[in-house]
Amino acid sequence: MTYTTLKALHILSMVLLFGTGLGSAYYKWMADRSGNLAHIAVTNRHVVLADWVFTTPTVIFQPISGFWMVYLAGLSIATPWIAVSFVLYFLAGACWLPVVWLQIRMQKIAEQALAEGVPLPAVYWRMARWWFWLGVPAFTAMVAVVVLMVFKHLPGVES
Repeated sequence: MTYTTLKALHILSMVLLFGTGLGSAYYKWMADRSGNLAHIAVTNRHVVLADWVFTTPTVIFQPISGFWMVYLAGLSIATPWIAVSFVLYFLAGACWLPVVWLQIRMQKIAEQALAEGVPLPAVYWRMARWWFWLGVPAFTAMVAVVVLMVFKHLPGVES
């Protein structure tokens, strides 16, 4: 595979990762804010499915294609912008893994509450707060990774 083809796939994967992540977060957050239990349950189910179908493959492909491009370009992973990008990516991943667990748990809780005709328990809303706040550093780190990929340097550091 050529560097250019790999780079195109890497960028498309990043777009899919960002689009799915941000879109899922927006729709889940808005469903939670609606207070409509049926809407919350359905949205949680779709968010979990989107993570499995779209986010998980791109999360796996991004570092593989990134390392592969570094190799093809003859660069060192110790190059500052590359090293920082990987650190930020793995920070985002460290936040994303508990988010996935929370989403699956919240999906089950919402479906159970809907089936039983009872309101969502307090634990759901605690999990929703954790889910939101774990998303902040993950999203911020991913934005920083994209900025580093585009500009390929750190301010004040030559690459």
